[in-house]
Amino acid sequence: MKKLIVASTSTIHGSGYLEYLLPTLSVHFKNVKTLLFIPYARPSGISYAEYTTKAKSAFKSMHIDVKGIHEFDNPKEAVLNAEAIFTGGGNTFELVNQIYKNNIFDVLKEVVESGTPYLGTSAGSNICGVSMKNTNDMPIVYPPSFKTLEFIPFNINAHYLDPIEGSTHMGETRETRIKEYHIYNETSVIGLREGSWLKVDGDSIILQGELSARVFKQNEIPFELESGSDVVV
Repeated sequence: MKKLIVASTSTIHGSGYLEYLLPTLSVHFKNVKTLLFIPYARPSGISYAEYTTKAKSAFKSMHIDVKGIHEFDNPKEAVLNAEAIFTGGGNTFELVNQIYKNNIFDVLKEVVESGTPYLGTSAGSNICGVSMKNTNDMPIVYPPSFKTLEFIPFNINAHYLDPIEGSTHMGETRETRIKEYHIYNETSVIGLREGSWLKVDGDSIILQGELSARVFKQNEIPFELESGSDVVV
């Protein structure tokens, strides 16, 4: 049975890395001793080693040892043998590119669907959807496919931002861009605001955190989903 935490972000304002999620993660990763970290998204272009060190520090208080997938000679075996998995945020294009390049797409899908506990933040959450088409990231590389892992039957728009009343900004809002997406695509989109996450247990998907989420369906008016609600799309 799938067990996932699909979070919009790793860090909220005034909080340390993963700090706001630690109470949830202590339950999600209960009895986990070692965690496989996938640092492929490389936020701000940091090295895999730097990123893994950051993840290590966050899980130290939970007495969970973190090891980066890049430290293994065989990435596929690392995923197959993982006790739990965390994919961090950064650039979704590069994350998806490296997942395909290292040939771990199928095995990652297999182990998580079989019950290996998974945490995704930002880009690591984007890959839980049907495709990566609703990422906000620049296309700095060209992955072999936009198809992602389909752990959830919709797409994520992480770090979702509402229009700011009175703003003189002339660029598109997130809602505008998602409407453009739905001209050509049927898959629904959940706009996850900062500090919100989805708790996935098998077929159950529940929105958690203090804020509501914005739900977009093709040819329908967007609506708000309150925290604590089941996500049905």
